[in-house]
Amino acid sequence: MSRLHLGLPILFMLAACTQKEPAMEEMDYELTEVETESDQRRNGYLAQEKAEAEVVASSDEASADRDQGLRASATPAPAPKAEPTERRYLEDSDEEEAAPETEALDDFAWTDASTVSEVSVQRASGVTGGRTRGPVLAKGKKENKPASIAVTGTASTVVADLPPAPPPVVKPTVPDVVSDVTLPPVDANGDGTEAYVHYGVNDMTLVDKDRFSTFAVDVDTASYAITRRKLESGMLPPTSAVRVEEFVNAFHYDYTGPKSGNNDGAPFAVHMEAAPSPFDSTHQVLRVGVKGLEIDVDDREPMHLTFLVDTSGSMSSADKIGLAKQSLHTLTENLQPHDTVALVTYAGSTQVLLKPTKVSEQRTIHSAIDSLSTGGGTHMSTGMELAYNLASETAVRGHENRVVVLSDGDANIGRTNHEDILAVVGQFAEEGITLSTIGFGMGNYKDVLMEQLANQGDGNYAYIDSQAEADKVFGEDLGGTMLTIAKDVKLQVEFNPDAVIAYRLIGYENRDIADKDFRNDRVDAGEIGSGHDVTALYDVVLRKDASSKELATVRVRAKKPGADSAAREWATVFDGEMLHSEYAQASKDFQLAYSAATFAELLRGSPYVVEVSFYDVFALASRASRGLDEDKELLKLIDTAAKLSGERSPMVRR
Repeated sequence: MSRLHLGLPILFMLAACTQKEPAMEEMDYELTEVETESDQRRNGYLAQEKAEAEVVASSDEASADRDQGLRASATPAPAPKAEPTERRYLEDSDEEEAAPETEALDDFAWTDASTVSEVSVQRASGVTGGRTRGPVLAKGKKENKPASIAVTGTASTVVADLPPAPPPVVKPTVPDVVSDVTLPPVDANGDGTEAYVHYGVNDMTLVDKDRFSTFAVDVDTASYAITRRKLESGMLPPTSAVRVEEFVNAFHYDYTGPKSGNNDGAPFAVHMEAAPSPFDSTHQVLRVGVKGLEIDVDDREPMHLTFLVDTSGSMSSADKIGLAKQSLHTLTENLQPHDTVALVTYAGSTQVLLKPTKVSEQRTIHSAIDSLSTGGGTHMSTGMELAYNLASETAVRGHENRVVVLSDGDANIGRTNHEDILAVVGQFAEEGITLSTIGFGMGNYKDVLMEQLANQGDGNYAYIDSQAEADKVFGEDLGGTMLTIAKDVKLQVEFNPDAVIAYRLIGYENRDIADKDFRNDRVDAGEIGSGHDVTALYDVVLRKDASSKELATVRVRAKKPGADSAAREWATVFDGEMLHSEYAQASKDFQLAYSAATFAELLRGSPYVVEVSFYDVFALASRASRGLDEDKELLKLIDTAAKLSGERSPMVRR
C-alpha cells in the first residue's frame, strides 16, 4: 500500500468495528480435526460449478440470454469426495512479530503472513431446545414474513488452511460508497431540508440460488437516536431515516467477550441463538452476535483526538452548538491524562482554537470548548484539511489517531461535493487516521453525509439528542466509540441448502458486500471498538429435517487496527439440534433485539410486517424487558409511534 504524502491542499484539489447465560442449556465447544460438512459441501459445490463453467466456456460466442441457457442446461459432473482438510494448531512461529501497539491487543495472534492465511474453525456441540416445525414460504395473504435464530458458548478452536473462496454470486447490491465513493440518491423527505437515503429492504433469498450472505459490521446507533428525537417531538420519522441494524445495536447485550491469550487469536467472540418467529412458527429467527475485546482503560495506548466543530450559523441553536459543547466537556472528562486533544472550527472560515494539548491540562481544554460560538456559512472541506494537518502532527503508529466531526452535516461553502470529501477521508483512514461523526439538531440535518463520512473514515456515527445520550456515547461507551480493536470486519453466513430453504438478512442494506469480495481485503468494511456489541438477525425458512443437520457457518474476517495490516478469519458452525423449540425459550437479549428490529421494520414500512401492529411489537418488547432504562424507553417509543400512526395506545390497551 502506498504511503500518503500529507501535502493536504494539493490532495484536496486532486480529490476534486461476565455474560449472563441466556435461557437455554449451556453448549460446550470441542476441538475437531475432521473436515466439517460445510467444508465438504463447499468443495463439492466448487467442483460442480467448475464443470458448469467449462460447459459454458466451450460454447461459441453467444448472447447473455444464451449463456444463461447453457448454465441452466449444463449437466454438472458428480462432485468428487473432498480430501480431508489439513489442520494444525497455531504455533508461535505463525504469530506476528510484536508491534508497538496496545498490550492487550498483542495477546491475540494476528498474523501478517498474507491476506489469505488461516481460518479458525469452531464447532458447537450440545442440544438446546427441540425440533422445529415444518417450514413454509407463504402464509395467508403474504408471500414472506420475518423471523430469526441463535447459539452461545465459549469455544476452543483449531486453525486450518483457508478453504477456497466462495464462487461469485450475481445479486443486486446498493452503490458501494466505501469502494467507489459514489453516494446513492438522497431522499429529502424529512422536515425542512433534511436529507436521508432509502436503501430498500432486503428480500427473501432462496438458498439454492445464493447460499452466502455477506456484509460489513455496523456499530452505528444514529438512526435510533434520530427516531427517538422525532417521536419525542410528536412526529413519525421519515421511513428513509430508519436503519434496522442501528435500532438493534442501540441496545446493550450480555455477550461474553474473548479472553486474553485465547488460542484462536480472535479479538472478539461470536454468539448465535435461534428460535421460531413469534409471528409465524414456520419461520425461524437467527441471531448472530459479535462481542469485541474490552480493553482496560489503564492498559490502553494513548488517544490523539482532533475535534472538528461546525460553528456555522446553522449550528446556533441550543440543541446543536449547546449540546456539542456539553458533549466535548463530557468526552474530555473521560479521557486519560496521557491522551491529547486539539480543537478546530469551521464556518465561513476555519480556525485552530486549540493545538494538540495533553488532557492533563483540562482547564485549558475546557476553556477552549467554552469559547465556541457560531456564525457564517459551512466550509467543511477546508475544515477537514486543517483538522487532518493537525491530527498528523500527533499521529503515532499503534495509538488511536482520530478526527471527530461535530456537525449537522450541512456543507454549503467551498468544496461541497460529498464524493470529493469522502475520497480524502478514505485515504487518511488507510494511513491510520480515522474519522467519527457526531450529529446534532433537526430541520436541515444531512444524515447521509454524516453516515458516509464515518463509514469511509473507518469510524462510527452517533447522533446526540440529549445530555443522556452524550453521557452514553462519551462516557459509558467511550471505549467502543473511540478505541478500535478490529477494522474492516466482514461477516459471511453460509446457509446449508440441505437444511435451509430461504433466508433474509433484516437490515444492513447499506452494508452489503458482494460475496466474491469477502476475502478481497481491498474492499473496506466496518470497525469494532473496545467492548462493542454487533448483532445481526435473519429470517430463515427451514426444511423439515433441518434439526439433524448443520444450518449455517458464520465466518468473520478482520484486520488488526493500523495501516498495512493483514486479515485473519474465524468460522463458527451452527447445528440444527441447537434450535429452540419455542420463541419463549430464547434469551431476553434475543427477544429484545428482535423486538427492536420489528419496531424498525414497522417504522420504515417493510412489506414483511404488514400483518404486525405496534401493539404486537409492544407486547413482544414487554415480555422481553430486562428491567433496564433502555428497555423502558423502547416501550415508550413504541407507544408514541402507535398513537402517531392512529393506533390506540398499547399502554392503555394493556
